[in-house]
Amino acid sequence: MWIFDKIKTWLGGPEETRLAMVSSTGNGFYSWNGDLYRSDIIRACLRPFYKSAGKLVPKQVRENSKGETLINPDSYVRVLLEEPNPYMTGQMMQERLAIQFKLNNNAFAFILRDAGGYAREIYPINAVGVQAKYDKNGVLFLEFTMKNGHVLTFYYSDVIHLRQDYGENDVFGSSNMEMLKPLMEVINATDQGMVSSIKNSATIRWLLKFKSPLAEPDKKRQVEMFAKAFLDQSENSTGVAAVDTKADAEQIHPDDKLPNAAQMDRALNRIYNIFGTNEAIVQSKYDEDQWNAYYESEIEPFATQFSHELTRKIFSRRERAHGNRIVFETSSLQYASMANKLNLVQMVDRGSMTPNEWRKVLNLGPIEDGDTPIRRLDTAQVTDGKTAEGGDE
Repeated sequence: MWIFDKIKTWLGGPEETRLAMVSSTGNGFYSWNGDLYRSDIIRACLRPFYKSAGKLVPKQVRENSKGETLINPDSYVRVLLEEPNPYMTGQMMQERLAIQFKLNNNAFAFILRDAGGYAREIYPINAVGVQAKYDKNGVLFLEFTMKNGHVLTFYYSDVIHLRQDYGENDVFGSSNMEMLKPLMEVINATDQGMVSSIKNSATIRWLLKFKSPLAEPDKKRQVEMFAKAFLDQSENSTGVAAVDTKADAEQIHPDDKLPNAAQMDRALNRIYNIFGTNEAIVQSKYDEDQWNAYYESEIEPFATQFSHELTRKIFSRRERAHGNRIVFETSSLQYASMANKLNLVQMVDRGSMTPNEWRKVLNLGPIEDGDTPIRRLDTAQVTDGKTAEGGDE
């Protein structure tokens, strides 16, 4: 808790007044309750997204005035991206933020800085409610209400904030709650209807109407004899039944209403549409084109926003002016067909890819000097109308 006590001292007693935003929906964001994530349908929609987000590889890139590009020049940034805090790896943090991003259209993480202002640790924040407020100097901060009732307050400059559907509120992305609530009610009602039908299948099927009064023990004995004689196939193997006039047997036909499969499929597809996925992606039955479409529409925008947010929250304006930024290496080529992967060799001898980059697509390990670009002689640079020296043909 020393982390949060330290943050409170930095704030210096923020004012509790709420500042009305331009949006009339209120200056706050409230996440869906935990029941949503416990839904098998919702979790199935989220899993391809957050698993792919966890595969993103963050790197620090610095482009200096000489035109040189340095990868991970600062060791503290590299360690921060690999191990953001003592409790999780970078992959775990990325997956956790991706889950909150899809569930709530908002994801938050707190940046813990040292005395010099450099980022040292990053902690995802899983809150049930968030309020945007301002201190007495007009600086924006966020007030998080946690599941245990504790309230944590951080300056917005120390919070990584990822959002989508960012159109109504000035700070937060719009929640999925109003869209998902009626659809989840339909799915829940359908599931309950199926359970009810299964239970009804074990109800009374035959009614015996005795023509003369019988004592309760006699009724019970007659019912057991009827069930054994006519309903137990192991006892009645001939298929022939003998009856007398003591009772009338009436068969009961329960009228069970099963859920309409077409209606359920429509509700399911609407949920898929909200999360930008489809059955092929959820069930891992996609082909190369389907995955590329999903990757470019869902994964890449998330990676772009995440890299920009990390860059502006980890580095100062001066550091960014000197060419420092965070990028995520993203590649959908690992899902390409083997023929397309082999065709990428043409990019290697033209200098567009290094040998090790091509080997990575094939899930092969790096080789010595494989990070040096190579170029065929007929693709060498042309200066003054003459071809410069290139490699061997």
